Amino acid sequence: MSHPWTKRILTAAAVSLVVVAPALPAHAAPPRAAAWASAGTATIHPGVQMRTRGAQCTANFVFTNGTKVYLGYAAHCASTSAATATNGCQAGSLPLGIPVQITGATRPGRLAYSSWHTMRQRGERNGDACKYNDFALVQIDPADVDRVNPSVPRWGGPDGLNTVGIRSGEIVYSYGNSALRRGIALLNPKHGVSLGTVGNGWSHGVYTATPGIPGDSGSAFLDSRGRALGVLSTLMILPWPASNGVGDLAHQLAYARAHG
Repeated sequence: MSHPWTKRILTAAAVSLVVVAPALPAHAAPPRAAAWASAGTATIHPGVQMRTRGAQCTANFVFTNGTKVYLGYAAHCASTSAATATNGCQAGSLPLGIPVQITGATRPGRLAYSSWHTMRQRGERNGDACKYNDFALVQIDPADVDRVNPSVPRWGGPDGLNTVGIRSGEIVYSYGNSALRRGIALLNPKHGVSLGTVGNGWSHGVYTATPGIPGDSGSAFLDSRGRALGVLSTLMILPWPASNGVGDLAHQLAYARAHG
């Protein structure tokens, strides 16, 4: 299947992340653009496995503030609570700075931002944010930045950030990488349909040919135009059995800009 956006390589929400990441001093020089490895040689990219104290998740998108490079994954990947805990305002989180193993990297990354950590510290009371804001950033060690390419395997993109949501029935694309698939790469790319939006825009239900399973958590979702849509967070039973919940990336980044 060919798409007009599959050949475009654009860092998801790079402009937004200039604000999300720790602010540069006012006198600092303008950020330097990252020089990405080619898609064919890069060992770090969306879809690589990430492990935090044994818990395996999947990277979603590459982010940069011009001086540092990050991989996104789900905040619950660094949780200290039970696997069934989904309220980020109540669940425990590992501390920022904890090492995160990244497949393809020579050195561990470091947890730089966690929506769950931030919401709990702030005493967040927005129920939709508590339920659906499941996003974290892991800083890639500077020694590994030249191994990074931001394009999503199989599908290409992302071609910018979706800020308007998606309609029910719209096609979506993803790339999971659960270790439970035992390295069967043909099962990693996914496509499916949106089931609608819940939580006042904070989350989207999706059906894919094979649902996301444990280990796929954090993986990227693209909309039908190849824009970064969201982050795989949950396997849902209700209201859509065997579907997945995908946190809306635009909402998650806006929260991180405001409070991260």
